[in-house]
Amino acid sequence: MVLKTKLLRAILPCFFNSRSHHHPPQEPKKQACNQHSSTRRISLSDIISDPGSSLSVNDLSNSLIGSNLHIFTLAELKLITHDFSPTNFLGEGGFGPVYKGFVDDRTRPGLKAQPVAIKLLDLDGTQGYKEWLTEVIFLGQLRHSNLVKLIGYCCEDEHRLLVYEYIARGSLENQLLRRYSISLPWLTRIKIAVGAARGLAFLHGEEKPVIYRDFKTSNILLDSDYTAKLCDFGLAKDGPEGDDTHVTTRVMGTHGYAAPEYIMTGHLTTMSDVYSFGVVLLELLTGKRAMDKSRPSREQNLVEWARPLLKDFHKPDKIMDPKLDGQYSSEGARMAATLAYQCLSHHAKSRPTMNNVVKTLDNILDFKKDIPVGSVVYIVPKDATLKTKGHVKNEEEMTSSTNNRREEDKMEELKKNGNGCKRRRNGHRHKHPLRARAVCSDTALYTTLRKQLKSPKAKDIKGVHPERFQ
Repeated sequence: MVLKTKLLRAILPCFFNSRSHHHPPQEPKKQACNQHSSTRRISLSDIISDPGSSLSVNDLSNSLIGSNLHIFTLAELKLITHDFSPTNFLGEGGFGPVYKGFVDDRTRPGLKAQPVAIKLLDLDGTQGYKEWLTEVIFLGQLRHSNLVKLIGYCCEDEHRLLVYEYIARGSLENQLLRRYSISLPWLTRIKIAVGAARGLAFLHGEEKPVIYRDFKTSNILLDSDYTAKLCDFGLAKDGPEGDDTHVTTRVMGTHGYAAPEYIMTGHLTTMSDVYSFGVVLLELLTGKRAMDKSRPSREQNLVEWARPLLKDFHKPDKIMDPKLDGQYSSEGARMAATLAYQCLSHHAKSRPTMNNVVKTLDNILDFKKDIPVGSVVYIVPKDATLKTKGHVKNEEEMTSSTNNRREEDKMEELKKNGNGCKRRRNGHRHKHPLRARAVCSDTALYTTLRKQLKSPKAKDIKGVHPERFQ
């Protein structure tokens, strides 16, 4: 961390000096920035390779092509998050805690009114200043519907913060893998896969390719209509250029998602992202985590357990998520399993490009007619209990109550028609009890009313002879 800090202090000294916020950038430095922006996208390597061109915070924002990033003060971000109140806390990752806030033109003139997510760098965390700078440089220039939008940042004293658009449904990890989550439907899962694949294809298709390097379910956010957006670019790298076939770098990422050749050699290519995508696609198919120590030993690594089943996909029930309850296209599932198997190839050259992955997934979305039609079932947790009196405790009691009601309705219809009943004696009126009828589909309510209004036995009615009820 000390060496990293010294390096960045030499590269961008203003980032470590709060007084640089108040000094206007010098003209020669601004001209240097404009020379960069007029040619191509700025990369982190451009800054590192030229330590003499140290940029101020304003220079950085202005130099990022088409970014229009807002530079927030720490006081502004405290205001819009109510001083980072626990009630606004959204979660925490390797970078640091994330809080929800709200910005508008009162916060910054010309700023669209919208909720935002603010990520704070944890100075004691696993990531640091370089990851923060990487995020600003990449997301400050890259714009795509399947990438999260960076609105601005804060660089004040030792504080480093990032301000993003707020994504309503949170991460795919929470939606797919949390314990009591409602199952994502089959077509929704494929839609998410398509969106994430389009995001990676966009990055790989840049003039200077971008390798995401940390593709996983927790880094895929879902908006209100389940559109996937990639976030957390702190580990992203510029891909190889010219005749280079790979980028050599130290191994970073998340266990269970990293490609085998990258782990063994440190050689990073766009095909490393394709492998990680195959792992996420496998999680979408199975509903299982990439790594899970709670599973039996041979099933803890999802890829190792599933690869033989993907290759021989004659029995989909062995691999498909039980929460889907069979509500998926059999042909679409077969195509998705084949695609996952190709992405997870041990040979990087045998994997498909992300453009081809997108085409295959688009075809899977077309298989809708063979999806079985069934009712949506909510599975109640085992520890859930019903404490309210009058509730039907199980399906058997509900069925019994419904059958009893049908029999009584039949008997009453027969009495109205005079069938099966003796003729009434003159001068005497039958005292029939009021019959409660259910006015809604709540079987429990009907059962309660029927018990309360149950007909009295003849011997309990004073002044009336039992034979008159025969």
